[in-house]
Amino acid sequence: MDFAQASCTEFVTVLASNAPVPGGGGASALVGAIGTALGNMVGSLTVGKKKYADVEAEIIALKAKCDNLQKELLEQIEQDAIGFEPLSKAYGIPKDNPDRDRILEDATIVACKVPMKIMELCCESLEAIAVFAEKGSRLAVSDAGCGAVCVKAALQAASLNVFINTKTLKNRELAEDMNKKCLGMLDKYSAMADGIFETVKAGFFK
Repeated sequence: MDFAQASCTEFVTVLASNAPVPGGGGASALVGAIGTALGNMVGSLTVGKKKYADVEAEIIALKAKCDNLQKELLEQIEQDAIGFEPLSKAYGIPKDNPDRDRILEDATIVACKVPMKIMELCCESLEAIAVFAEKGSRLAVSDAGCGAVCVKAALQAASLNVFINTKTLKNRELAEDMNKKCLGMLDKYSAMADGIFETVKAGFFK
């Protein structure tokens, strides 16, 4: 099944099953795409409005960027399933197989790549949403806040799919390098998402 093309009902049903994929990585990619689209919607509701003519060019450019981010995030749903498959199979290798440790190590490294990519895409998305929240239509600013919340959740969820794998790596130098990169993204962009949410929320109580 191409999970990115599945209906919401199909995706959630398979996600809840004992099937190895989709899992947390695929779910985080989908949530990231949804959050990005929410921010993008603010842009769509801004373009063409006289009140926002001075920022229209910037918003149009951001919308094009978010179109690509949405597409890339949706692609990661299937890519995560592909990336996890070798690890899923490696766990089934008999423990007395002399190649088991090497195969597991290689497969674990592969399984980290897509969640890290999802995190990077979420960071780009939050940068765009921050602009939509600041400069986009005030009538849709709540959607920018919703988008930030969703993308932050996707960022955090994807990180856990990295950390569960780096924990088992024998190559600790590589593991710590990946952990450091992920923790850096979490620190910077979780704070950015929280800032967007709090600013949007505060605007409703002025």
